Amino acid sequence: MLKKYWPIIMMSVIFETVAVVLWLTKDNIFYLFNFSYIGISISFGVFLFIRKYKHARRIVQLLVGLYMLFYLGLIRNENMQIEGFWYYLFTGVFEAATIHYAVAKIFGPLLFGRGWCGYACWTAMVLDFLPYKVPKQPRRKIGWIRYITFVSSLIFVAAMFLAKVGNLGRIMFWAFIVGNLAYYGIGIALAFYFKDNRAFCKYICPITIFLKPMSYFSLLRIRCDKDRCIDCGKCKRICPMNVDVTDNSRKRANGTECILCMECVKNCPKDAL
Repeated sequence: MLKKYWPIIMMSVIFETVAVVLWLTKDNIFYLFNFSYIGISISFGVFLFIRKYKHARRIVQLLVGLYMLFYLGLIRNENMQIEGFWYYLFTGVFEAATIHYAVAKIFGPLLFGRGWCGYACWTAMVLDFLPYKVPKQPRRKIGWIRYITFVSSLIFVAAMFLAKVGNLGRIMFWAFIVGNLAYYGIGIALAFYFKDNRAFCKYICPITIFLKPMSYFSLLRIRCDKDRCIDCGKCKRICPMNVDVTDNSRKRANGTECILCMECVKNCPKDAL
């Protein structure tokens, strides 16, 4: 019984450790609340998944995504987008977005891969409500666009620092608002154009520049039991990120893009995943 629930224990320990360490080192109880809340939300979602609740992942997306979008972004005026990361990095402050990126998008993926994309991203949270949960078209070779988005965000923030623009904090808040609206608009348009809810994640999102290389070494991965697998191909057809989960190699097709949505696991007719 304990083995069945070890993912819950693991997630709880990881996030509570981060919460306590940051609370004590930064002398700010907000971090205890922040990471404890996220850890509890994710652990609750894993519990629901183990109990085979259909909407387990969606509940976590809403619990974490809405918290980060409305509370951290709109109420606390923290820019949690990539331009916020560059802003805090340039100011030499290890707060807010820099801590968020370190935990969720730079070092965290060494443990849980791109779980952030599947369970906490406030952009994907909205896009996953769209009708194309299973990609209707082959994957396009236009992922290079994400590098343009990534570099553009860096140039945008660097230019303001070089020009010594005043009131940067306020500008970052409005950049968060405008950036989110742009992401939602572009993401929804691409989803309908490509008939793929996750088209934005595959081709545009700049965060993947951090996530992909670290996810290659992720400890938490979907693995295939070759003795059970009957090569029916269902897992490949329903994967929103076009990952070949039947290949256990770290070099498997689109392997660094697995968002741990578990759709392949839930739909495997032989429980081979």
